[in-house]
Amino acid sequence: MIETPDEPVIRIKGLTKSFGAHQVLKGIDLDVGKGQVIAVIGPSGSGKTTLLRCINFLEEYDGGSIRIDGVEVGYRDGGSGRRRRSDKELASIRVDAAMVFQQFNLFPHLTAAQNVMLGLMKSRGKSKGEARQIAEKWLVRVGLSEKLDALPAQLSGGQQQRVGIARAVAIEPKVLLLDEITSALDPELVGEVLEVVQELAAEGRTMILVTHEMAFAREVADRVVFTDQGLIAIDAPPKVVFDEQSNERLRAFLSRFAAFRHAH
Repeated sequence: MIETPDEPVIRIKGLTKSFGAHQVLKGIDLDVGKGQVIAVIGPSGSGKTTLLRCINFLEEYDGGSIRIDGVEVGYRDGGSGRRRRSDKELASIRVDAAMVFQQFNLFPHLTAAQNVMLGLMKSRGKSKGEARQIAEKWLVRVGLSEKLDALPAQLSGGQQQRVGIARAVAIEPKVLLLDEITSALDPELVGEVLEVVQELAAEGRTMILVTHEMAFAREVADRVVFTDQGLIAIDAPPKVVFDEQSNERLRAFLSRFAAFRHAH
């Protein structure tokens, strides 16, 4: 484990999660310091997306602990063991860990601005006017000043994903969770989305991103976490992971990307 100087924003200890008889997470430990960008890489089925979904409790976890700024996510410890938090408590915790999804998840009947405003009004209690101002600010920031009143169907995949990012960042979460945000995009649209993420990282936002974009992970992450068979096999700076890796399974995983690149 890499030591983080302050109390970490996210502290995950012994996290386990099964779907039926299949244990997907087998005891994950991860600390994320304020302003750190963590890239999570690993083969399909190694638990990357499940890990993110547990952090903001879209997925209930079986064992272990996840704390955001010291607050236990999802459960509270009662005298008789842990109890699931109320929906109201969960809603306020989820605001602290905003997620950007692979498939955009925008509301199709709402404009770009309305998609961003909704969370601000519901979870941050902003008035409609204030929510509109904040939504406009963020949509301009992600390069969509011309598209404030466009519906998702009128936007390209890359533009929809940038609305998704604006929506997540606008509520000022403590950590931004990005789940394979480029995997549903046409290759030529990937760059415009990654550029936005890079700017956010440069501003010192705390992020955990699951990605298949190895060059991007190398460039933007402070640490790269390699998950394998439900555990964190490696947690190290990008240089160590990509240039000095001695772990056989990591090497095999990365070589697939190299082979893929050379084939194209």
